[in-house]
Amino acid sequence: MVTPGQWIAGARPRTLPNAVVPVMVGTGVAIGEGGFIWWRAVVALLVALSLQIGVNYANDYSDGIRGTDDQRVGPMRLVGSRVATPPQVLAAALGCFAIAAVLGLTLVIATRAWWILLVGAAAIAAAWFYTGGRTPYGYRALGEASVFTFFGVVPVVGTAYVQTEHLSWAALAASIPVGLLSCSMLVVNNLRDVGTDGKSGKRTLAVVLGEERTRKLYAACLIVPFVIAVAMLPVAPLAAAAVLAAPLAIIPVKTVLHGAVGPALIGVLQATGKLQMAYGLLFALGLAITL
Repeated sequence: MVTPGQWIAGARPRTLPNAVVPVMVGTGVAIGEGGFIWWRAVVALLVALSLQIGVNYANDYSDGIRGTDDQRVGPMRLVGSRVATPPQVLAAALGCFAIAAVLGLTLVIATRAWWILLVGAAAIAAAWFYTGGRTPYGYRALGEASVFTFFGVVPVVGTAYVQTEHLSWAALAASIPVGLLSCSMLVVNNLRDVGTDGKSGKRTLAVVLGEERTRKLYAACLIVPFVIAVAMLPVAPLAAAAVLAAPLAIIPVKTVLHGAVGPALIGVLQATGKLQMAYGLLFALGLAITL
């Protein structure tokens, strides 16, 4: 039987900042615009967490049945390591998606914005077809584009919208650095697995670009968000407080640019998550406080 600890490991807790940070920033925008509604923010967070965990289990299942995870450098995968059967992991993924759908429906009913149903359906479809289906787009170098959209633009703008009930340019602008930081997690993850992914036929963006350009892409994903925070000074002066998190970017960027491979990149993934959380918290606070 799969132990609770193994289910938690399979959920990949280190990726959860991808779910938490966009909701924090979207809520920061809502507070700054005077539209904060606490329970809607909480529900939005639960939706994001359910989707993140669901996509992690879905990837575990799809990669596992294809044999992509038979030789891994990174954290344990449930199917690939044979500690859980594919049907068990598939059920966990579908259960998470179902929870996200039910919770999301409460926000649709509360706002009466029925078009959100289409956005939610697209998010679940993107989560599944990343590595699922006959032609998974994650195997075609499109993973980063999806992460930027569904763990950047959609959750930040969506979280702000369900509270303020209007689309905001501030939310759209704030979603860009959030999306880039979410992408950085996937970029370094795929950089770590570039060798095994290439051999198994999984053509991630890292495989297509090659190691050197992937390392530069990772650095850009960490540096550009600070540039954007400063660029927002005219409209949200305190959002620039996010630059206080910049020191946390130094070690992971240097490690990646200096050629770290394999297990050494696991520590980079952890550091990236910490940077993402620190940036997100400071950015959200800066957006929430208006002068």
